[in-house]
Amino acid sequence: MPQNKLTLYIFASLILGIVAGYLINVNYINQFNDKIIKADITAKTLEVRFKNIIDTTSQQYINLKAEHKVQITIRKTNENIREKYLEPLTLLSDIFLRLIKMIVAPLVFTTLVVGVAKVGDIKAVGRIGGKTMLWFLSASLLSLILGMILVNLFEPGKAMNLPLPDNNITTGIQKTALSFKDFITHVFPKSFIESMANNEILQIVVFSLFFGIATAAIGEKGEIIIKAMDAIAHVILKITGYVMKFAPFAVFGAMASIIAKQGLSILGVYTLFIGEFYFGLLVLWLFLIFIGYIILKKKIFKLINSLKEPILLAFSTASSEAAYPKTMLQLERFGCKDKIVSFVLPLGYSFNLDGSMMYMTFASIFIAQSYGINLSFSQQITMLLILMLTSKGIAGVPRASLVVIAGTIATFNIPEAGLALLIGIDPLLDMGRSATNVIGNSVATAVISKWEGALDHDKSQYEN
Repeated sequence: MPQNKLTLYIFASLILGIVAGYLINVNYINQFNDKIIKADITAKTLEVRFKNIIDTTSQQYINLKAEHKVQITIRKTNENIREKYLEPLTLLSDIFLRLIKMIVAPLVFTTLVVGVAKVGDIKAVGRIGGKTMLWFLSASLLSLILGMILVNLFEPGKAMNLPLPDNNITTGIQKTALSFKDFITHVFPKSFIESMANNEILQIVVFSLFFGIATAAIGEKGEIIIKAMDAIAHVILKITGYVMKFAPFAVFGAMASIIAKQGLSILGVYTLFIGEFYFGLLVLWLFLIFIGYIILKKKIFKLINSLKEPILLAFSTASSEAAYPKTMLQLERFGCKDKIVSFVLPLGYSFNLDGSMMYMTFASIFIAQSYGINLSFSQQITMLLILMLTSKGIAGVPRASLVVIAGTIATFNIPEAGLALLIGIDPLLDMGRSATNVIGNSVATAVISKWEGALDHDKSQYEN
């Protein structure tokens, strides 16, 4: 499928998905949504009533508890029926994302080994690695600070004006609050096979670095390994081409299921928050493009133009991981040497998720604002630094950011229940931050290529 046609098909699928989702929502799903909302409201009303009863053995208390249980059952039953209706749609995107996950781990391993081995000596690896990490840390800090500044400027949570919830209310999202020790031990794999099976990109990167350096160190014998890995990488990229033909169906399924489940009203209920967050992402894009312009000059615009398809794919599927293989191909077509692309890009998926980083400070402080919790400047800086640590190594897949936020806000006594404010609209927010992650990693790769003198000027003049 020609590249421009695939981009057109993906965009068309996005629009068709929204239309189909709306029709399904109006004609089939709304009846279940109404029952779910009604049962939820009744259940919360009953909770307030039986919590005010001191005697838990009284008949009134027992009756209220029984009615509460009935309402919870009604809600869960209708949620299950709704999910059953949407299964054919979610199945399309699930299959695609599983196929992408099937590809990503072996692709990262083979290309990174080849990249490191081609770089050669350990000093060169250290030099490129040092430049890469300096960029990643700077970009992460920029994203976090930008999110903190904008959420304090807009104060989207103030309009919520919510009372503090009971301590026993949870969202079902598993919290993660990595200590420095936990983070360091998590970086190093205890089993490479386990890391591959679980798609632990950061651990795969560490093993690949060791493997690539060792392959270069054994000299002539290592050439066989390099050729074999290079051949395997090309086979996997060929598989990627086959998988990408399924992308329009996945995009249709993902968009249709979101709109069918939530309705177009989801775009209206949180319009202010969504609008302010996307404005923040636009500002971040402009910052990244401006910094890229300083180093790459006018080529930065050709780079962004060449990334239309992976950006649209990441946006549609809400997964920057889904765009990984295509991003790699586009960067090489742009003129970045394969040894730099295969070295920098995998690292970026663990250390340089710019869109996700900005979202974390934006969302965490938004939740605090919603409950009227004032965080001092020093507390916000502390939160920023904690997020710098806990976010490293998260997968570029949906919901990973919410898991990190859940662990971080607990440190500041911000109610975990506040995540419920975001769960409904998280897919829409995840789309924007996933697309931004693609931009951030691509600019980083192009800049490192330029610094290393590994940017093919003739190749980079191509136009899509």
